[in-house]
Amino acid sequence: MYAERASRLTGAVVWTNSPAGTGVRPVLPDGCMDLLWSEGRLLVAGPDTRPYAPEGPARSWAGVRFFPGTAPALLGVPAHELRDLRVELADLWPAARVRRLSDRIAAAPDPASALEDIALDRAAEAGPPDPVLRRLVECLGEGRPVSATAAELGLGERRLHRRCLTAFGYGPKTLARILRLQRALALARSGTAYAETAVRAGYADQPHLAREVRQLAGMPLGELLASDG
Repeated sequence: MYAERASRLTGAVVWTNSPAGTGVRPVLPDGCMDLLWSEGRLLVAGPDTRPYAPEGPARSWAGVRFFPGTAPALLGVPAHELRDLRVELADLWPAARVRRLSDRIAAAPDPASALEDIALDRAAEAGPPDPVLRRLVECLGEGRPVSATAAELGLGERRLHRRCLTAFGYGPKTLARILRLQRALALARSGTAYAETAVRAGYADQPHLAREVRQLAGMPLGELLASDG
């Protein structure tokens, strides 16, 4: 069973997922990175550009999903180095530090809250997030064109692309596609007809929506929505 709540860390989400049944749902691209805890291991989920299917037997997870673009400054690694990967936190931070953090989580009555505390501690050390990146996410999340967004932010295309690689793991056009997918899924899950979903989410038409869902989610929209149940 999956459950989530808003984190005390601005824009982040704290979530847990326990095995329920035999099916394993893929994790879809969402523009985010996560700090993960499962069976005594601390891991980092990098930014996805395709659906991620967990390997091996189902197991319990706890995670903190960071607001898009904020995780690299907290973790100390550019997002593009972790694109489409799940890595041990000990590969990024000193092993002794990670062992101390793992012991702290293992001893906590609520691992998810302990994981959140670690994220809050790291955020306090790193300082406030870059407001330019937050505004970029807001603009693209609203469906504004990349060119207009870059102009508003006063960034040239090359500079914007470099900053996006570091913060999100890919360029602004890919980020815009992923955020548009998330808009479409939210609309479709609320019961909005597919044709209206396509228009409101910013696709040219329903076939365009269908192609993008297949490319980014790995399955047709109807199958994806059915798997939600």
